[in-house]
Amino acid sequence: MMDLEQQLALIKRGVVELIDEDELKKKLERGTPLRVKVGFDPTAPDLHLGHTVILQKMRHFQQLGHTVIFLIGDFTGRIGDPSGRSETRPPLTEEQVMANAATYKKQVFKVLDPEKTLVEFNSHWLSDLDAAGFIKLASSYTVARMMERDDFEKRFREQRPISIHEFLYPLCQGYDSVSLHADVEMGGTDQKFNLLMGRTLQGHYGQEGQCILTMPLLEGLDGVRKMSKSYGNYIGIDEAPQEMFGKFMRISDELMWRYYELLSEKSLEEIDTMKRGVEQGELHPKTCKEDLAEEIITRYHGETAAKAARQEFASVFVSGGVPSDINELTVSCGEASTPVAFLEAASLVKSRSEARRLIKSGSLSVNGERCEDGQTPLAKGEYVIRLGKKRFLKLTVQS
Repeated sequence: MMDLEQQLALIKRGVVELIDEDELKKKLERGTPLRVKVGFDPTAPDLHLGHTVILQKMRHFQQLGHTVIFLIGDFTGRIGDPSGRSETRPPLTEEQVMANAATYKKQVFKVLDPEKTLVEFNSHWLSDLDAAGFIKLASSYTVARMMERDDFEKRFREQRPISIHEFLYPLCQGYDSVSLHADVEMGGTDQKFNLLMGRTLQGHYGQEGQCILTMPLLEGLDGVRKMSKSYGNYIGIDEAPQEMFGKFMRISDELMWRYYELLSEKSLEEIDTMKRGVEQGELHPKTCKEDLAEEIITRYHGETAAKAARQEFASVFVSGGVPSDINELTVSCGEASTPVAFLEAASLVKSRSEARRLIKSGSLSVNGERCEDGQTPLAKGEYVIRLGKKRFLKLTVQS
């Protein structure tokens, strides 16, 4: 069992802002499980590690004995969250929302304990609000306060359209907190306005206001922009273990510590000890990065797959070995067995001109020997082709 300060230390780990710490202490001191709400609009069903930052914090609350409410915004998803948007977001159809929601539920329990998680859909109460109910809800907030929101204010200043229905989104999200009697709500830093709305509406409906935790937006592999599929800088939790491991090894040594803080189960004391070991030259940062990759991959794919991915990375990228899932291609001896031809046929390059450029730069090896001739056909036989560090091919040349 943790004392109050230890509980707060775990809750505050990686948190950008806590509103209000004194209120949260009072809630914790009561000794009854808190209701911790996190809402997800099912608009992007394939989760990456950026999404799991908040899931990991939900897991922390579960470890402390609290009830986590995984709220799927099937109703609000049909409105469209305007947060951070410079234009109106197209709403999803009911079919799209429910399909995405099913995918979400399948993935989140790789982090959360299903026995300690309540899964709710906000259509259960929002669909029951008739016109009079929505008018009453809208009367609880002013247009002036709504326009304090950064994205609304900016769009108004730039004379970009703001649809009335977009004002309903934060009101509906706030009403979710009322319906669920939430003690705590969490979200990304871009959700602060919506989170505060829930706190405000709870007071309007005579409830104790929820405490708010805002979580950081995890930087992607480039270390600059937030992790996002659209930026191509993400690590997906359903990606193959070998692919995940290789991506982990691409993050910078400095960014690695942020990933440790936000994603790892290791204590902050353990992380500080590792960091000092690296700074003093007693521990290599590559080892720490490999340890982190193995820990996270174990969470989503199991220990056996994680260890195999680590061993394969060492074999391929350290010892010059060949990956276990190498692609195979069979060609006839002659023009088809020239490097420029089989590299294109195996989709290792986009074009023969790219093949010639890479061969000229010394990126091609055949059975471990560097090859700078792209036009001479390979003779009958079997070959292991390597292009750069990551592209491999088992080539069979027939007569």
